[in-house]
Amino acid sequence: MHFMIQKKQFKSYQAYVKYKVFVLLVLSLLTFVMAIMGILIGSAGLSVKDILLAFFGRGSELTLTVIFSLRMTRVITAILGGFGLAVAGCVMQSILKNPLASASTLGISQGAAFGAAFAIVILNAGVQFQTNNAVSITNPYLVSLCAFGFSMFSTLVILGLSKLREITPESMILSGVSLSALFGGGTTILQYFADDVSLASIVFWTFGDMGRTSWDQIRLMAILVLLTSIYFFINRWNYNALESGESNAKGLGVEVSQVRLIGMTLCAFTASSIVSFIGIINFVGLVSPHLMRRLIGNDYRFLLPASALMGALMLLTSDIIARTVVSPVVLPIGAITSFLGAPLFLYLLLKGGRTN
Repeated sequence: MHFMIQKKQFKSYQAYVKYKVFVLLVLSLLTFVMAIMGILIGSAGLSVKDILLAFFGRGSELTLTVIFSLRMTRVITAILGGFGLAVAGCVMQSILKNPLASASTLGISQGAAFGAAFAIVILNAGVQFQTNNAVSITNPYLVSLCAFGFSMFSTLVILGLSKLREITPESMILSGVSLSALFGGGTTILQYFADDVSLASIVFWTFGDMGRTSWDQIRLMAILVLLTSIYFFINRWNYNALESGESNAKGLGVEVSQVRLIGMTLCAFTASSIVSFIGIINFVGLVSPHLMRRLIGNDYRFLLPASALMGALMLLTSDIIARTVVSPVVLPIGAITSFLGAPLFLYLLLKGGRTN
């Protein structure tokens, strides 16, 4: 009888794992399909054959330029950006035990916006020229560096408070909200004193754009996202333990303070790097983990990769929508992710979440 119960439990566990693996495979397939669509869609009239020939170094010079210099950079940036923001959001929500934790709610995005505005207005990095009604920032590296610096400053303040005062995870979120308001006010003041050219540059940067990254920046993003994702996956059992409560996690041998400190630092570093390169992207890091949590539960062995794939899929889809809705005008992708993410988040709040 005992053997039969064990056998039944084993089959149930197999079904549990197969379902989650199936979800991961479907998400991977959808992400691949949307990546191909992201390369195909546009005024160049590319075909799948053109893409295949391009990967073997064949095709016209124009086709190769369009694929590798324009479309591929956008697609890979969207995949890496969505992947990194979603993983960071998933881990933040776990270690802070707060479903609202993300780069936006912790002041990371707002710090980046202030840093970009500071570089454009104070350091004169925003002088731009007009080409086909497009705005170009003349010193994008300085803008990215300042955006990264101020977003990390926001994180260091929160981590410093948690270390010195041992504030609760809930208080860390409130600290992030306060810093968001502070940086938002600072950005508004900089915009108030900016001339028309600088103001246009600030607005352009905060819109978010998948097409502003170079291959060097993409390689840097790839390394950061890969290394931090590996660390998060190695710690998947620690995050699972935290789901049962901080005291239970300590009883299982988890160094909660250390996991929280290192996890928050890496999450902030990842989100800050991504935002500094592509601008303000809302809701991806917040909604993707919630959507996957409802679909496959709280097992971080599967939730982490599922959230990452969902984030990549969401940002890829948003970029395609931004490029095609009123083509040839490219809409701000930050607005598209908000339009997609806000209704999804409200739906999840109304329906409630699964915790299995």
